[in-house]
Amino acid sequence: MSRPPVLLLALLLAVLASACGSNQLILATTTSTQDSGLLDVLVPAFEKESGYRVKTIAVGSGQALRLGEEGEADVILAHSPAAEEKFMADGYGSERRLVMHNDFVIVGPQSDPAGLGAATSSADAFARIADSHSLFLSRGDESGTHTKELGLWEKAEREPSGSWYQETGQGMGATLQVAGEKSGYTLSDRGTFLAQRASLDLAIVFEGDPQLFNVYHVIVVNPEKHPQVNNEGARAFARFITSSPIQDVVRSFGVDLYGEPLFVPDAFLEATQTPPAQP
Repeated sequence: MSRPPVLLLALLLAVLASACGSNQLILATTTSTQDSGLLDVLVPAFEKESGYRVKTIAVGSGQALRLGEEGEADVILAHSPAAEEKFMADGYGSERRLVMHNDFVIVGPQSDPAGLGAATSSADAFARIADSHSLFLSRGDESGTHTKELGLWEKAEREPSGSWYQETGQGMGATLQVAGEKSGYTLSDRGTFLAQRASLDLAIVFEGDPQLFNVYHVIVVNPEKHPQVNNEGARAFARFITSSPIQDVVRSFGVDLYGEPLFVPDAFLEATQTPPAQP
């Protein structure tokens, strides 16, 4: 007995939907990889090589990891090591690979009213901002940058509060724009700052402290927790971004426009190693 045409059409649509779904990869990533322009290079290259279609969700690292915990992302690119380690320990990730690093910098008005140019450490720099009640713009979004900032206030033994401390609740690019408009200080990853420097009335006022290293990992969401995730696609992306040709792309990214690379490739290191200090 032949199947009714409506049923056959429904079955065909279901098969097509399944095929399209398996071809889509959801990448949850920190805003810095998007704001710096790196994803504009890497994602099209991955799509061309693999045949996957990538849906990118650029949020803070904390939100990206939560998407993974809820099974709403297949693969994660984050820079919040402590939160990532907990994510893995809780069984939400099946694979975590070291990808690259850059560093955080403290940026602010060129007049540097808090005197950060004389600071001896990042903690000292933050203490000077608090003690002078100089305007500081925080992302306030549970991102890797926000987590790093909170750790620096703790090391400085200062509690940020009052009218001088303002949260934007936005990503790195938007927070830099607000800091520039208000002539305030903020903590930024170097890559995003360099990518947007031309449109900002801000300068790097403190840098170089080992406490400011900023490390990125790619994490494959565990299919045992969420069987619906695209595990094959996630693993393909992790292999791609840590492959030698793409690490070479990372190594040179930004040099032509900014005179220096925005990131340093690290996939050749063991995952347990600390990236070398930048010169």
